[in-house]
Amino acid sequence: MTKLISKWNYPTTVRFGAGRIKELPDALAFAGIKRPLFVTDPGLAKLPVVASTLKILDDAKIPYAVFSDVKANPVGSNLDAGVAAFKKGKHDGVIAFGGGSGLDLGKLVAFQAGQTRPVWDFEDIGDWWTRANSDAIAPIVAVPTTAGTGSEVGRAGVLTNEATHTKKIIFHPKLLPAIVIADPELTVGMPSFITVGTGMDALAHCLEAYSAPGFHPMADGIALEGMRLVFENLPKAAANGKDVTARANMMAAAAMGAAAFQKGLGAIHSLSHPIGALYDTHHGMTNGVFMPYVLAFNRPAIEERIARAAAYLGIKGGFDGFAKAILKLRKDLKVPHTLPDLVKGLKMDARRKAEIAVMAVADPSTGGNPVKLTRKAALALLDNTIAGKL
Repeated sequence: MTKLISKWNYPTTVRFGAGRIKELPDALAFAGIKRPLFVTDPGLAKLPVVASTLKILDDAKIPYAVFSDVKANPVGSNLDAGVAAFKKGKHDGVIAFGGGSGLDLGKLVAFQAGQTRPVWDFEDIGDWWTRANSDAIAPIVAVPTTAGTGSEVGRAGVLTNEATHTKKIIFHPKLLPAIVIADPELTVGMPSFITVGTGMDALAHCLEAYSAPGFHPMADGIALEGMRLVFENLPKAAANGKDVTARANMMAAAAMGAAAFQKGLGAIHSLSHPIGALYDTHHGMTNGVFMPYVLAFNRPAIEERIARAAAYLGIKGGFDGFAKAILKLRKDLKVPHTLPDLVKGLKMDARRKAEIAVMAVADPSTGGNPVKLTRKAALALLDNTIAGKL
């Protein structure tokens, strides 16, 4: 019984269902926000889904401003600009609207606007989060428009340090939004590439959380059901973007993956983060590329556990059957099989590979991997993912 010790946390209030974006004014009132800064990405800002959402705010006579200077992989300068906009407009809260980039940056703007220390001082290391002035963190209402990252129910945000080209995970309990509006109708216009990429991100979250060592049976159960939802609904959502039922199930799977990975992540994310920081690749799609290679690497520690998952998912053949199902899902959804398939014209010399291996081992996700990730192992995984060797 001495090993059955853990700490469990669960998401905030989520208003889930088609059409619930209409409740945004009420959600803002619930969070105590009267003058929100609406944070989203530049591509989304031009689409009707943002225009229709802003009309809801206009009709409710809620004053707001829009900030959309956000890269696909947000960087420190994006945060600086967002904080400046927040202060200039005298805002009292944030609407974080979009996929992972808009959600993460919106949350970090609400967090950093009241701090005096650099954001890098709050990286997810030990108790660094206690350095923050909790009372100065503005409230957040999160509205996801993709189904993958799960950032809407998370207590962290990912930000790239431009000086070091490394992705950092910034953590604080109050980065958890006060309320979430999860309306699957907002994801209907999502392109197939983004649908697949974000879906693979949700699957990676569930798979790595389920595989992580430690005692967290509730996270395991959530991750397992999340995987089922992805296997059954991601192909449907990718094939027919207007399938609201499939979209809703994927949105649920995304939130489930983020709730589950409080147990831990692993080498899929450890390797994906430096690739995304250095080559500006889509995070979820990069996770999808690394997934089968890391699964094979972790086999000695998780074979029996994955066999149980396969049985629950209705996949025959235990671990091997599950691994084949992952490969089939990737192939059917046109997920790149190798890194050169993902990054066209990829050239990676020994020095760059060594740099990525060091970054992967240092990544906060590494601690949750069921097999210790050494620099040698990270290099081998990188080489296998470049060559397509399983």
